[in-house]
Amino acid sequence: MAEIVGFSKEGNIGVITVNNPPVNALSQAVRAGIKAGIEQGNADKDVAAMIIICDGRTFIAGADIREFGKPPMEPHLPNVCQLIEDSPKPVIAAIHGTALGGGLEISLSCHFRIALAGARVGLPEVKLGLLPGAGGTQRLPRVAGVQSALEMITSGAPVAAVKAKAMGILDEVVEGDLKAAALAFAKKVVLEKRPIRKVSQLQVKADSPSIFEDFAKANARKFRGFIAPFKCIEAIKAATELPFPEGMKREREIFVELHDSDQSKAQRHVFFAEREVVRIPGLPDDQPTREIKSVGVLGAGTMGGGIAMCFANAGIPVILLDVKQEFIDRGMAVIKKNYANTVAKGSLKQDVMDKRLSLIKPTLAYEDLKDVDLVIEAVFEDMAIKKEVFSRLDAVCKPGAILASNTSYLNVNDIAAVTKRPQDVMGMHFFSPAN
Repeated sequence: MAEIVGFSKEGNIGVITVNNPPVNALSQAVRAGIKAGIEQGNADKDVAAMIIICDGRTFIAGADIREFGKPPMEPHLPNVCQLIEDSPKPVIAAIHGTALGGGLEISLSCHFRIALAGARVGLPEVKLGLLPGAGGTQRLPRVAGVQSALEMITSGAPVAAVKAKAMGILDEVVEGDLKAAALAFAKKVVLEKRPIRKVSQLQVKADSPSIFEDFAKANARKFRGFIAPFKCIEAIKAATELPFPEGMKREREIFVELHDSDQSKAQRHVFFAEREVVRIPGLPDDQPTREIKSVGVLGAGTMGGGIAMCFANAGIPVILLDVKQEFIDRGMAVIKKNYANTVAKGSLKQDVMDKRLSLIKPTLAYEDLKDVDLVIEAVFEDMAIKKEVFSRLDAVCKPGAILASNTSYLNVNDIAAVTKRPQDVMGMHFFSPAN
């Protein structure tokens, strides 16, 4: 079994490699491994600089969710971050995929950061009703500025590598072999005797005395009902008012306050519930799936039209069927109006609207559904009508096509019983508006 965190040497460069699939989460073993790697590199007189890099598809993509709700285990992440920053030898973070949450906090603790062009970095903790708890609110404004830190931390949205470099988060964006680029960068740092740059020692100033109040007011509608965004603002403000050690203490106090709040507990519950709901007890992970390349929707009313938009938004062609042309015309008009309203608000580009509309093909003929991979009916909640519809679908749809009902309460087994393929019939309920 491969080491979760390994240490190797490439000439005079120590390479700390994290290998904790699938997303190299910051488990206790990873934290301990990084700590041990830094200590080993500093103790080795032949090592002049170190790189932190990850195997697999991504850099450290956040905390290990398996540790959520459990007593914290040493080494704690803030201490590991401080150990990295306090290293007397340069430490370079080499990022690919995503550096999220603690992954970005680890990176900000390094003295230099490089990333592949396709990488993204971010601090998404606010989405769990939390704030970054290992220096993210204190270090990010020191490299990216207060305004950028406010935007990133309160939204939780990641930024692309090129933008991150322009913001000051990254030192270099590279193409090709990340490890080779990181080794070359580290050797250059050593050769040029570049001074170690500790982010905690950088100065941070508010662009204006009212920037925090102005930002909170400008985003009041977006943040309404949530505690964490406002607490993130408070923590970032502390970075501009307090020495770094005191700012870290304030960040920790606010983190604990949020962590113990009912709101964060509820948001974390939703986080786990959303992931648990896709798991079916007894279903193996390697269960074969059916590819959905085209969809049929029965009923061009509010629900059917919304379902059609849902799939068109995902780039999947839709055949929208109803029994009368006037129903089809009315339904397509509503779909166009919905998209046009989104364009008018600036949330969608006209060419994207046109592309999505082109994916929805109206029809009056069941025969046009013969090649779709999935059909969803959204007709009246009447068992007799449902059975008639499924009998017709059973007759025209190809073998293996999934026949789904949007029913709210009718017995799906009774509906399936009128077909010769009950194993392919399922309930697939959409909440309104489905789009």
